[in-house]
Amino acid sequence: MSDIVTFGETMLRLSPPGSERLENTDELEVRAGGAESNVAIAASRLGASATWLSKVPETPLGRRVVGELQGHGIETDVVWSHRGRQGTYYLEHAGEPRGTNVIYDRENTSISTAEAREFDIDLIQNAQVFFTTGITPALSTTLRDTTLNLLKAARKGGTSTAFDFNYRRKLWSPDEARETLTKLFPGIDILVIAARDARTVLGFEGDPRQLAHKLGSQYDFTTVVVTRGEEGAVGWHDSVVHDHAAYETDTVDPIGTGDAFTGAFIARRLDGDDVPTALEYAAATAALKRTIPGDAALVTADEVDAVVKDSSKGISR
Repeated sequence: MSDIVTFGETMLRLSPPGSERLENTDELEVRAGGAESNVAIAASRLGASATWLSKVPETPLGRRVVGELQGHGIETDVVWSHRGRQGTYYLEHAGEPRGTNVIYDRENTSISTAEAREFDIDLIQNAQVFFTTGITPALSTTLRDTTLNLLKAARKGGTSTAFDFNYRRKLWSPDEARETLTKLFPGIDILVIAARDARTVLGFEGDPRQLAHKLGSQYDFTTVVVTRGEEGAVGWHDSVVHDHAAYETDTVDPIGTGDAFTGAFIARRLDGDDVPTALEYAAATAALKRTIPGDAALVTADEVDAVVKDSSKGISR
């Protein structure tokens, strides 16, 4: 039995070295990356046992993804498919004004056909937390139903549910996302959402503390975490909002920072921490992730402890 079970797509990430352009590069670095598996890895690194569920093509590329995730210490329980392909994304790193550019290539993937009946529901119902994100239902109409059904199955089995809103404008419009994702809200205990998404997609107004209060009051969530980028995050729980600033960090690779934050927050809550302490450790894990190439937060618990204990690196209030 795992403490946390996550569900979603993990892609292969292909990146030219340094700040090279894709159109001019002679080589590509290959890594696995996906929000739900990133969360599982971060949670595992902080002591939670984690399992990633997905549907993966029975191809060398599909096996590469699964093997890499297993190498990061998480369990994988996948439906191997002879239909569909392995999703990929291309990532160009660059400073401003060019910035980081992501190009998705995830049409006709195996995961897009995944149905709830294909998975071992006992794995979900025996876990303490089931986690997925708003990326998954954006990938196909089938996955919209699957996500809803898996959340319902988790709730039916007494498993807490956690959900990162994770709006991706390259996948769907704000209107589409709002219509679909708000239908999932009744099945969610813990919501993580960026302040910009609460405003742009849900139409909420106010500062992050007000957004957390409004979301917590309007919907039947147990906990709401509103992230605010370089300014940290706030957490609403028992009608009280807790605030934590971000830790200073030298950014090597920002991809996966939010996933590291969420995985650490869930792991610390599972370990019995209150919301303020979980926010503290989540912020520290996110800061460390930004120093590490790739999507995954390959940190140690001791490293996170060291950041938390060094009060000069962050401010908790």
